[in-house]
Amino acid sequence: MTEKRQFRAIKGTRDILPPESSLWNWFEQTAREVFESYNFREIRLPIFEDTELFARSIGVETDVVSKEMYTFEDRGSIHVGYPQTVDEVIRSNDAVKAAWELKRIPQTPENELRVNLINHACKSISDEGASALLRFVAELHALDLGDSVTLRPEATASVCRAYIEHNMHALPGDAKLYYVGPMFRRERPQKGRYRQFYQIGAEVLGQSDAPAIDAEVLEMLIAFFNRVGLTRTTLYLNSIGDKNCRPDYVALLQNELLNVADKLGPDSQRRIETNPLRVLDSKIPEEQPIIEKLPRISDHLCDACREHFAKLKEELNLRGIKYQENWRLVRGLDYYTRTTFEVTAEGLGSQNAVCGGGRYDGLVELLGGPPTKGIGFAIGSDRSILSIQETGSAPPPLVLSVFIAWMGPKAYPAAVSIARKLRAAGLAVELPPEEMKFKKSLGLADKLGARYALILGEDEAASNTFTLKRLSDAAQKTLTENELLEYLESERRGTRA
Repeated sequence: MTEKRQFRAIKGTRDILPPESSLWNWFEQTAREVFESYNFREIRLPIFEDTELFARSIGVETDVVSKEMYTFEDRGSIHVGYPQTVDEVIRSNDAVKAAWELKRIPQTPENELRVNLINHACKSISDEGASALLRFVAELHALDLGDSVTLRPEATASVCRAYIEHNMHALPGDAKLYYVGPMFRRERPQKGRYRQFYQIGAEVLGQSDAPAIDAEVLEMLIAFFNRVGLTRTTLYLNSIGDKNCRPDYVALLQNELLNVADKLGPDSQRRIETNPLRVLDSKIPEEQPIIEKLPRISDHLCDACREHFAKLKEELNLRGIKYQENWRLVRGLDYYTRTTFEVTAEGLGSQNAVCGGGRYDGLVELLGGPPTKGIGFAIGSDRSILSIQETGSAPPPLVLSVFIAWMGPKAYPAAVSIARKLRAAGLAVELPPEEMKFKKSLGLADKLGARYALILGEDEAASNTFTLKRLSDAAQKTLTENELLEYLESERRGTRA
């Protein structure tokens, strides 16, 4: 333990350092300003939840739940009332109870062996494997398993859980909420994609599914992208129907896919059984001609869904929002219904989606809440900021306004006082903690990118004046304290400093 070791960030994570962190702060603050102008309010959520919350809402067969979640045992919440010893379980020889206890064990991607045993428990419980199964169950009990919790892979499920838990349906009007923070998925790291990534999202939960709600959510989204300079974007739009019409379409799609299964890759073949809609989302070049010939959901919508989609497009046209219909846009999560959408941006290559979302009527009910309509989106901050940087639309970085070059012990109290007043006026100020020689002090001010050097020697301290030097052209002037504050404040109004 005494050996020196250099640690590095875990693969798929990263440090966001200055000055890039200033860009992130600006991006997130702009989102807050735009969203709050539409009467959305921030909700702050835990970064981990009960595993079943995500399994139930996102869908057990989705890639997110089956492959990508970071799930672990909460050792602080031990199961109680379980048999304490192997012999106790075996003595009971109660096969039915054993199978039931097995099913209570958390079914998570981390417990693949347990999941497989659960699937075969009823078949194997009456044969020669019963004793082995009983022993396995007892040994698992002896581990004192805790509750299964998961780092959040997305936030919509958490928002719905909070909506239910805090009876937000009883509040006046719709619950219009937004969030900012990290999410976690075990994905292959690539450009703009990380295992700890960041999202800014917004959700509307209430009693109405009026197309105007969908349109205003999209209007707010586009307003935000315009505000941060992401103007070279494309909004894709689709309707995937609801519980009345989508099951028939999925059955039709599944049959068509079975006819061409031998021409599809392994992932698409697996999805034919688990989630046929996801085949439409395939990016494999060889599969594109096959997918183009498949039935389209737009031709199989019920009258209510068709009318909802038509009115949504009218609302978007009323707001001057451009969009492109994309019949293959199904999104990757089970809870979506009717409206789905995605925004892509330039500068990101093939992985160019910066935002996705849609309507999820019925999700709150699935999680034990009252009948509720819902729609929302999540913006990928990592990709969005990368696009802003690569298209040259990033704002100039924050700069150091004033470097105080003080010299002599009599000048130090005045330097501390003026630094505090300049900072109170909103200026970024660097005050060296120790006295420096004049030339070295100006050299450091230049390296730090300061706009001004405020020269304060014992002569200035005695006369209650300050020498302000602009480092870009070496122009300088002598000012009183009031003149200095007024001058720098007028400069600040025209800059980000």
